[in-house]
Amino acid sequence: MKNSNLSSESLMMSFGYNASEHQGSVKCPLFQTSTFVFKTAEEGKAFFEIAYGLREKQPDEQLGMIYSRLDNPNLSLAEKRLALWDGGEDALFFASGMAGISTVALTFLKPGDVLLYTSPVYGGTEHLFNHVLPQFGIEAVKFYDCDDFDSIVCKLGAKKPGLIYAEIPGNPTNTLIDMEICVRLANHFAKNGTKPPIVVDNTFLGPVFQHPLQLGADISLYSATKFIGGHSDVVAGACVGSSEWISPIRTMRTFLGSMLDPHSSWLILRSLETLKVRMEQQAKSAAKVAAYLRTHPQVAKLYYLGFLDDSPADKAIFERQCTSPGSMISFEIKGGEKEAFRFLNNLKLFKLAVSLGSTESLAEHPATMTHADVSADEKERLGINERLIRLSIGLENADDLIKAIEKAFGV
Repeated sequence: MKNSNLSSESLMMSFGYNASEHQGSVKCPLFQTSTFVFKTAEEGKAFFEIAYGLREKQPDEQLGMIYSRLDNPNLSLAEKRLALWDGGEDALFFASGMAGISTVALTFLKPGDVLLYTSPVYGGTEHLFNHVLPQFGIEAVKFYDCDDFDSIVCKLGAKKPGLIYAEIPGNPTNTLIDMEICVRLANHFAKNGTKPPIVVDNTFLGPVFQHPLQLGADISLYSATKFIGGHSDVVAGACVGSSEWISPIRTMRTFLGSMLDPHSSWLILRSLETLKVRMEQQAKSAAKVAAYLRTHPQVAKLYYLGFLDDSPADKAIFERQCTSPGSMISFEIKGGEKEAFRFLNNLKLFKLAVSLGSTESLAEHPATMTHADVSADEKERLGINERLIRLSIGLENADDLIKAIEKAFGV
C-alpha cells in the first residue's frame, strides 16, 4: 500500500522503519552513538562531499551516517515522520525551540537585513529578535493583527525584509494573523524571482490543527517541547518545509551544532504516535473549561479561539486557517496581580509552571514569567497585563479541572 493512501497517524507507527533490519524490534532502537563506521575510505569521502555541499547527491546514490552532529538514525526517522504531518518534503529537529528559531533566522538573515515579524510572540523569541539579532546588524520590525498591508509596507519604508516571521496564534493571547497578508508581503518584496521566506511558528495549533505550508508559508516552525513532545520530558524544536528551504537550514544547523540528540529524538518518535489523539482530547477538554470561564463573574476577558463571534474578522481568519480552537486558554481575572497570584497559588490539579501542550495541565502568569522581558509599553498594547493568566489544558478529566478552577476562584 502506498503511503499516500494512509493517514499521518497511521504512518507514525511504521513509516521509514523496517523491523527486520533491527532483529525484529517493533520500535526503533536508540542509537546512542557519536560517530559511525565507513565501509571504505571512498564511502567516507562521498558522504562528506554531500554533507558539506561540495556536490549534489546522485539520483541512485545511497548515503549513510557520518557523525551525530550531522545526522543520526533516531533523528532522521523523527524528521521523516514529522514532515508527514505538515505535508512537507523535509523536516529538521533542534535542541530546543529557540535553537530552531535562531538557526532559521541566521540561515536567511545577514548584517544589514531586516526581520519583519508579528507581535505578540513568545517572550524568548521577542528577546532574540530585539536584543540578540541587532548585535549581528539585523534590525527587527514588528507588526500587529490590526495592521493592514499598506500600513506594514509603510512601516518598512525603503527597507526590504529578508525574512517574514509570524507566530499564529500569538502567545499568550491567541492572536490571529492573516496568512494572506504574509503571502502578499512576501510577493511584494520579491526581487529577481526571490522572495523573503515566510516562517510560521505553529506551536499552539500544529501540526494537527493548522498547516501553514498549505496556507502559503515556506517553513512551519515548532517548539517541539510542547504538543509534539507532549510529556514534559524532552526539550526540542523543529521546522518543516520544502527541500529547497530546509536544505540551507540543515547546513547551518550542522555548523551551529543545534540539532536534537539521539535520546530526545527517540522520545519524539514515541510522542508522534499519540500526537493526534492527545491534541484532540486536550482540545475537547479545553472547550469545556473555556465555556465555564466564559460566564464566570470573576473573569473580565477570555482569550479562546472557540469564541470569536464578537470578532468577525478573527473568526473569518480562524475558519480559513484552523481546524480546531486547540487547548490554549488565557483570561483576565478581575483585580490585579494580587488576585491573579492568589488564584494561581490556590489552583490545584494544574501545575504552576511555564511551557504548554503536555499531558498535564499547566498555569502561568505571562506578564511576570514567559513575557517578563517584554517592555511595559508593549505588554500594555498586547494585553499582557498583571490580570492575565494562561492555561494549557492537558489530559485530566475536564470536570475535575473545572472544579479545581472553581475552588481557586472561591478561596
